[in-house]
Order: sequence, then structure tokens, then C-alpha cells
Amino acid sequence: MPVGSPPDGSRPGGRPPDGKARLGEGDAGDAELIAAAIAVRRHAFAPYSGYAVGAAVRARSGRIFTGCNVEVASFSHTCCAERVAVFKAVSEGERDLIAAAIITGDDRPGTPCGACRQVLHEFGPEMVVWLANDRGAVERTTIEELLPGAFGPGWVLPIIRRYHNDR
Repeated sequence: MPVGSPPDGSRPGGRPPDGKARLGEGDAGDAELIAAAIAVRRHAFAPYSGYAVGAAVRARSGRIFTGCNVEVASFSHTCCAERVAVFKAVSEGERDLIAAAIITGDDRPGTPCGACRQVLHEFGPEMVVWLANDRGAVERTTIEELLPGAFGPGWVLPIIRRYHNDR
């Protein structure tokens, strides 16, 4: 059992220790979100790492936006699937995101990088996050669990205002 795991072997967010799908009542929309992430993953452009990722986000309006990772030779300019999906949503006028699904080819579902966690939190601080792999494993978590103590508008706006008021 990993350090910090509850004695019953469960994982944060109520995920089962076996990582198997547990889409329950009311999760049909999230199954659709996961399916969208699976479908877009085939468009990933990952010639350098070979690590294809698909992501989908759901806005409060119900609209779904998808994204895949896009790698370029200048690796620092690569964009992760999660950020592509969020940026598509924002570019189309959606700023209130309620759920995300991320699919990888890992043995167990992969998690978003730190930058993606920050972007997901910015537009969905109470977001449900579904992590899945191409073998059918699905885990449910939240952005709060993935990024505890997140740095957000509540932190930065008062600092900016103070800075400009002190000038």
C-alpha cells in the first residue's frame, strides 16, 4: 500500500484501489466526456516522446471541447492536451468548466502535469477529473485533490491591486 493511503486501500477521491471504471448513476455525461477524450487522442502529434494524450473538458453549458498534445522540435513550445482543450473552450466563450477527462497509454491512467493542473484549476476550481488509459481503466478525482492549495485569482488579484495602489 502506498505511503499515505487510507487503511482500507482506497485512494483519494473515492477511487477504487484496482483503478477499474466506476461510472455510477448520473455519470453518463462523464462517459461521453471520456469517449470524446479517447476519440481525440488519435490526433495527437507526439513524434518525439511517442506519448499520445487526449483530453476533453465540459463547460457548465454542457458543451464539450477536446484537445490532444502537440509536440514540436523545440520541446518547450509543446502544448499538452489538457491545455489545448481548455484554450479551445475559452476561445469559444466558455470559462466555467465543470469536468475533464484525460486519456493516456500508460499502464495506469496518467495525471496532468503541473502546468495543466494550474490551467484546469483556473477555469474549474471544483472540477471533476476523470483519468483513463487505453486499456479501460478509469479513475475519478478532482482538481482540488490534484492541486491542493492551488494558486488562483484569489491569491494574485489582491497582490496586483496592492502593487498598483502603492505606486
